Amino acid sequence: LTGTSREQRAFQYVLAHAIPGDPHHILQTFDQWCYHYAHAMTGRIVERVLLEQAPLRVLELGTYCGYGTVLLAQGLPPGARLYTIEGDPQHAAVAEKVIRLAGFSEQTVELIVGPSEEVIPRLREKHGLMNANLVFMDHWKRCYLRDLRLLESHQLLAEGATILADNVLFPGAPHFLQYAKTCGKYHCKVHRARLEY
Repeated sequence: LTGTSREQRAFQYVLAHAIPGDPHHILQTFDQWCYHYAHAMTGRIVERVLLEQAPLRVLELGTYCGYGTVLLAQGLPPGARLYTIEGDPQHAAVAEKVIRLAGFSEQTVELIVGPSEEVIPRLREKHGLMNANLVFMDHWKRCYLRDLRLLESHQLLAEGATILADNVLFPGAPHFLQYAKTCGKYHCKVHRARLEY
């Protein structure tokens, strides 16, 4: 009704209530906004994986407003780098502000705008990502399998890489899940979680 997108309203709320340069407080503020006004992902599983594995090269597919990006970035070990891909330029514009407000520089978090199927093949030569230790998929569910195969064919997965894919049961990514379980390349574990908030 206001003519302002939900993403812009979320950023305005974060800007008004969060402590700049404090990623944890920015995530808390996002959670407060989402609890009252919308919904967004929660990240206990992501936090645990980051703590256990300390990945140096992380790839996120689906930046949206930057919540997951800040969550990932705050858990990175020193010297690590996060590459995040967002296909929607308006979402990317909001995410860029959130990421920088949280205190992360372009040397730590690189936001790449464009369709994942076009960006993934150029990650090595254009963005310097040789391979990723951790991939977080939280974009269009129908793209999960296509993008996993692109990562494989361009040899962008480090040996022993972990792939976290959100919402594979609901709204669901059945072809991705079937491939991951049956292709013989991955050990699969489904983490059940309640819907957000």
